[in-house]
Amino acid sequence: MVESTINNKTLEKLKYELVRDGIVSYETLEKAEELADVQNVNIGHALISSGILSEETLLKFLEGKLHLPYVNLEDYSPDPKCFSFIAFPDARRYRMIPLFKIEDVLTVAMSDPLDLFAIDKVVETAECSIEPVIASEASIMKKIDEYYKVADTVDDIILQEEGEEFDWTEELHKEDSGEEHIQRVIRAILKQAIIEDIHELNFEQVEEGLKVVFKQHGEILDKGTIPAILNSAFVSKLKTLSNLDPSVCEIPQLGKLCFKVDNTMLIASVSSFPTIMGERISLKIYKPPKTLDKIVTDEKQRAILMNATEKPGIILVCGSPLSGKTHIIYSMLMNADVRNKNVMTIESIAKYELKYIHQCELNENIGFNMDKALRFVEFQQPDLIYLEGIKTREAFEFLSELFYNDKTVITEFMANSMTDLRQKLAFEDFQSFKSLISCLVFIHSRESIEIFDKETLQKYLA
Repeated sequence: MVESTINNKTLEKLKYELVRDGIVSYETLEKAEELADVQNVNIGHALISSGILSEETLLKFLEGKLHLPYVNLEDYSPDPKCFSFIAFPDARRYRMIPLFKIEDVLTVAMSDPLDLFAIDKVVETAECSIEPVIASEASIMKKIDEYYKVADTVDDIILQEEGEEFDWTEELHKEDSGEEHIQRVIRAILKQAIIEDIHELNFEQVEEGLKVVFKQHGEILDKGTIPAILNSAFVSKLKTLSNLDPSVCEIPQLGKLCFKVDNTMLIASVSSFPTIMGERISLKIYKPPKTLDKIVTDEKQRAILMNATEKPGIILVCGSPLSGKTHIIYSMLMNADVRNKNVMTIESIAKYELKYIHQCELNENIGFNMDKALRFVEFQQPDLIYLEGIKTREAFEFLSELFYNDKTVITEFMANSMTDLRQKLAFEDFQSFKSLISCLVFIHSRESIEIFDKETLQKYLA
């Protein structure tokens, strides 16, 4: 999968050799270049994905032109001892992975062996000679994920006995240094957040360093500061763990951090955003969804909700920020009849993998945004679809179109109270949309969830 728009310098230099050798025509090459520009990929991707060339043909061509050996990584196991020579972010950025070292020579598999900047960077870090070999980009990225991820994970967080105090800064102040210390600091911050039942935490740049802020019930809690000298290393490690590019800080990025707490897998969305002081990073922690009967204990209300999922209409889940809207939606999806229905989601981040449900993550980096997803999802013929964060008039109009095409749609809407919701839906832009709501779920608190059927809701909103 393409993860950046870095050009392949090798193919750029040799692309006209493809024409001279009669492998492709000049016109075909021009079309491939146009496709590469549109898709934000290198020309090699464009040639292969469009079926113009097979990957094997392209790799054999490069092997012959560069007089470098081609290595098939599918049946090859790199030496883990060599991973320290190339950092995880650089391996992903430059599409290369160290294979083995003999005496003072490190053999590195590269998809772009003429990238001299990448080679110089490795030489500087590894302090040895580099011998590049050619491998497919897809196989390199697969090996990077397979081998590096073993080291780049947050260990299982074990919670202490109830009532025992925990302070992440104790880990910060230990006399230690290096990447492992930074990783333990991240782990300690997450542990304290879980102990204090925090679902949102932020890292904010200040003059002293990186301030750690917990958010609970709308209250901002200052939990200490990471010294400025550790800022760069901390942000880089956190972004690496979240599959973000640590070398990019000028544009927003959205990633996902997976970690275990008492052997239970949790997921946090990780958002980085540039400010004049430096990047601000926000984490939102999502816990595994419970079964619907554990959340909606009243049988009559639960019946109203499940009846709504069986008919065309719009199910609106409302509540204040961090009230648990996503949690109850996932519980509803888990309870859906997936054997007889095509159930789909369109989300910024898939909080948990739901069995037999087709979950889709948006990716702004390649132009796959909500607008494009909405325009194409109907071709997939979903029966029940969850659309995250619908906010624009065009999006609400599309929800109406889905309703008229006999779809069941679940979405959420932010409202601090029923009065707040009523006032917001009173605006003219919502009049048509409001009439299509077949069920409303309002989360007053974790212990208080109210469910309205269509008839009751229309009377309330009239």
